[in-house]
Amino acid sequence: MKPFFIPVASDFLSEKELKKIVISNLTKLNKYCEKQINKTEILEVEQVYYFIVTGGTEAQVLDLQRIRDDKFKNEEIILLAYESNNSLAASLELLARFKQIGKSGKIIYLPKKQEIKTSITNIQTLNGKEQLTGCRIGEVGEPSDWLVASSPTHEKVKKNWGAEVITIEIMELKELYSQITEAECSKIFKELTGKSEEIIEPTDKDIINNIRVYLAMKELIKKYELDAVTLRCFDLVTDLGTTGCYALSRLNDEGIIAGCEGDMVSTLGMLLVYKKTGILPWMANPSKLDIDNNSLILAHCTVPISIVDNYVIRSHFESGIGVGIQGTFPKGDVTIFRIGGNDLDKVWLATGKIISTSKDENLCRTQIEVKLNSNYNVIDLLVEPLGNHLIIVPGNFKELPIV
Repeated sequence: MKPFFIPVASDFLSEKELKKIVISNLTKLNKYCEKQINKTEILEVEQVYYFIVTGGTEAQVLDLQRIRDDKFKNEEIILLAYESNNSLAASLELLARFKQIGKSGKIIYLPKKQEIKTSITNIQTLNGKEQLTGCRIGEVGEPSDWLVASSPTHEKVKKNWGAEVITIEIMELKELYSQITEAECSKIFKELTGKSEEIIEPTDKDIINNIRVYLAMKELIKKYELDAVTLRCFDLVTDLGTTGCYALSRLNDEGIIAGCEGDMVSTLGMLLVYKKTGILPWMANPSKLDIDNNSLILAHCTVPISIVDNYVIRSHFESGIGVGIQGTFPKGDVTIFRIGGNDLDKVWLATGKIISTSKDENLCRTQIEVKLNSNYNVIDLLVEPLGNHLIIVPGNFKELPIV
């Protein structure tokens, strides 16, 4: 008998949407699995696959697997990913974490046309120690719950990278946010909206509130003398009904490296490459793979405006509220990399070209398709991932000065 599958989705997804996604993928799911079971039945079957329906589900899957570990301790963990709703990104983060803790597992990517054979991965050893000595990185709020492979201790960051992590309570940001007036935002509002190609979902109030987040972040950066910052931005969505997408975009444009979701690993990578090359990077989710074409689509709801040709002001993808930035990248060479590993001493790196931009409504707002150069392989991401977010740097840095 085939294994059973459990769909796992974030709280942002309604039951109706969950059923719709499962049904639309059922033919592909049935190729590998007998049928769907509920989470309450997790110990009643010999083998279960996790269908990762959305991003933000990593902690849920880890909890489910802990339940199974008592009875099925050494089983291989199978993650089923598809090409929407940050499913692939969450699967990469999960597999990276499972491998960090010594478990075996793999990702089955549902859109693929054939079985993936094991690839020789392009993971190198990275000498990151003291590369960022003296830098102060603000951690505003704790890392997001789903960053199960991307939340190193402050001591590990200091030991391996020489950077000091400054803990800042999210409440301090909220208090500053509440004190900023609409009048203080008016000049930036005119600039931001005046240069945009279009405003689709957000209201003026939504945009003003995003600017308030930016100004509050600026106050924290000044107070704590920070070189970079990472923000637990989804707390703004749930607690304030706004987003940090514009704030992080503008901070990066100003040379203050700013990472999303409290992702310290990606923030370290962004800061390092910016200090070494002087080129602003972009942090994004790997959202779709085209194995035959050796290409991938990367997407996120924020991007430094200075590195795109133009932008549209949108809502945030997962929540549908606040502000997201939909930028259009120029075609050309890019370098993609990801640091990771238990000691933050590994790096996956590939070069390629942006061959198109897209506006898929089932992905984060800014989207690019990158075709990797022939000596790199997108399959590597499924075989030996280091985590979710990837860092994209305009230009071809075959030997990026981080290795």
